[in-house]
Amino acid sequence: MISLTDVYHVVAATVPLYVAMILAYLSVKWWKLFTPDQCSGINKFVAKFSIPLLSFQIISSNDPYKMNHKLILADCLQKLTAFLALGAVTKFSSYGGLNSIITGLSLSTLPNTLILGIPLLKAMYGDEAAKLVTQIVVLQSLIWYNMLLFLFEFRAAKAASVTPSSEPTAEEMDVPHEAQSKDETEDETRANNTKKIKSILLTVGRKLITNPNTHATFLGLIWASIHYRWEVKLPEIIAQSIAILSNGGLGMAMFSLGLFMASRGSIIVCGTRKAMIAMGLKFIAGPAIMAVSSFAVGLRGRVLRVAVVQATLPQGIVPFVFAKEYNVHPDILSTGVIFGMLIALPIALAYYFLLGL
Repeated sequence: MISLTDVYHVVAATVPLYVAMILAYLSVKWWKLFTPDQCSGINKFVAKFSIPLLSFQIISSNDPYKMNHKLILADCLQKLTAFLALGAVTKFSSYGGLNSIITGLSLSTLPNTLILGIPLLKAMYGDEAAKLVTQIVVLQSLIWYNMLLFLFEFRAAKAASVTPSSEPTAEEMDVPHEAQSKDETEDETRANNTKKIKSILLTVGRKLITNPNTHATFLGLIWASIHYRWEVKLPEIIAQSIAILSNGGLGMAMFSLGLFMASRGSIIVCGTRKAMIAMGLKFIAGPAIMAVSSFAVGLRGRVLRVAVVQATLPQGIVPFVFAKEYNVHPDILSTGVIFGMLIALPIALAYYFLLGL
């Protein structure tokens, strides 16, 4: 049973994030300390330095040889199911295309497990639950944030590849339209589409190779494999250099969120309707998909309950930082973070008691 002390520890882990956000909000709204360009620079610092180093620290601190494979499979299945469902919805509606898929995936399947999740799940289900949640954090940093970056870069490259159609050549003008067979036209269209897709993927690949988060996550996995296999430790100078920047990663992300809020006219930046949709995706769709995925791979008992409850945690801060950097619905994700963290505790407790019946 959760005690008041446990609740206090959860609140104590959450409140400092709001302190960082409020200070940032006041520094722009009241004190006028930062210009819009400076705010963008702070967000870029978080995206290019703080978050990659935080990802390295999280991944390198986890034992890759002692992970719950069913939980990992359930987590992967949840993300894949959400991606396909969002793709189907956007295909048969006019709601936003790839932007909506990216935003919906971030809202429904990427929870803020690091700050709120570990103390809360530990209070609910014990030390073993905290280890399981840490594994989900590692998987999120290693795979899903990089997948999110791939989608962001793919979107940016696809937009950049749209150019006005070229003027017809003299030879093309001399050939009657009727003389071009249907098969020739289709072959030419397919060839052009193939070249375009190859060009986009090459551009995306180059962008990801140079992205610090890609380097940090894979270096973290390599070092974790070495460390837990042969018990080799990082030199103290390197470890402290990483820690001094990574420890403030989440705080700086919330500071960037506060700067973004201050630059908008309303706290509910995306509007009430979109805010309700965001909360529905986060607290209803996400746990439901996770429950189905967990049953499908054979999770039962306490591990099943841990998997479902962690899916009820609020929207992660990192996806907002990426969304702000690539300008893909940061208003919706910012609202998801702010109000999600406010209502997450009672919602998580409600799921906890329901699953215990």
